[in-house]
Amino acid sequence: MKSNFDICFERVISSEGGYVDHPLDTGGATNLGCTQNVWEMYVGHEVTKDDIKALTKKDVKPLYKARYWDAIHGDELPAGLDYAMFDAAINSGCTRASKWIQEIVGVSADGAIGNNTILAISNFKNVATLINEYMDKRLTFLQRLKTWPVFGRGWEARVKEVRNRSLDMV
Repeated sequence: MKSNFDICFERVISSEGGYVDHPLDTGGATNLGCTQNVWEMYVGHEVTKDDIKALTKKDVKPLYKARYWDAIHGDELPAGLDYAMFDAAINSGCTRASKWIQEIVGVSADGAIGNNTILAISNFKNVATLINEYMDKRLTFLQRLKTWPVFGRGWEARVKEVRNRSLDMV
């Protein structure tokens, strides 16, 4: 199966944008979708907001591959679903992104993609239906967050864009 990581990474980066440090965003200082906390865990030491501001796509790409793409087994997912899950993993965490697909395909929702989940996904005949159910589940989750009134419009637009781009990949 051909890897869509490079395509999916570019799409995610275009959605994430540059440096932000919104006081109501629990992620804090973020650049290219990478929070200060995540970057500190990745590099193994504390960093400053200036370090976050200075991040480039080249810096964060290996982090995105290791922490998100590989965690959701992106290379084993059907085209389109790989992007939908990758974007969700970055935005809401790998465990949550994995549980959503597990609930849809009817396997134990333990939050870790393994052989049973991959098999259940591969047995699901209509990838477009799977993507639509997945994106509906994601949007419902986001709408329940207490920060929806602040960030909801942007999240809703992102979910719509990811849904459309994912379906185009099928």
